Amino acid sequence: MNLNSDFGTRAAVHAARLDWTPSPIPGVDRRMLDRIGDEVARATSIVRYAPHSRFAPHTHGGGEEFLGLEGVFQDEHGDYPTGTYNYVRNPPTSSHTPGSEPGCTIFVKLWQFDPDDRTPVRIDTSGLSFAPAPDLSGVEFALLYEDAWELVLMERWAPGINIAVPVPGGIELLVLDGSFTEGDEEFTRLSWLRQPAGATLQATAGQGGCMVWVKSGHLAREPLRPTTC
Repeated sequence: MNLNSDFGTRAAVHAARLDWTPSPIPGVDRRMLDRIGDEVARATSIVRYAPHSRFAPHTHGGGEEFLGLEGVFQDEHGDYPTGTYNYVRNPPTSSHTPGSEPGCTIFVKLWQFDPDDRTPVRIDTSGLSFAPAPDLSGVEFALLYEDAWELVLMERWAPGINIAVPVPGGIELLVLDGSFTEGDEEFTRLSWLRQPAGATLQATAGQGGCMVWVKSGHLAREPLRPTTC
């Protein structure tokens, strides 16, 4: 499957408007945002676990990055309740048995790590400190992850502010709360926008402001294609 697989072009998906698509695991459904591959895929998705659903133990050959959106995600490493937007990175070669007794919804990215990355990350974002963004009046940010080729932030945009920033390495945004407009398109909760390397992000925060998950820099690289073992 190829979905929004041309990373040299803009892509936008309003995930809250999509139907859920069943996965091969009973009780686990998804809304696909971009994808290269079938069940082993380079993929960005919103994934919903029904209560008492669980995956079999598995290893992440290309790594897994996720952000909790609703409910409680669980694995051997602990429980990740939302309300705090827990942010987790399981690097390549890591393994776990994910599931959820009460049910949950998460934002997930697969096969999008540097192959040599071995750094696990687990952040309860309720403890993050936000700081004013340099050169962007009305924007506050908190750091989730940074390395030589990607930067992952949570940002709060004040009501009505205008954003105009070049993104030489590309950018992805997921709306967590509130809204913004880009062009003639409104992005509300769970809307996702991807701008390619070399673009300029031009957006206006909604009347209530917004909170967004932001990843930048990573689209300057050729997308990693998933492999099976």
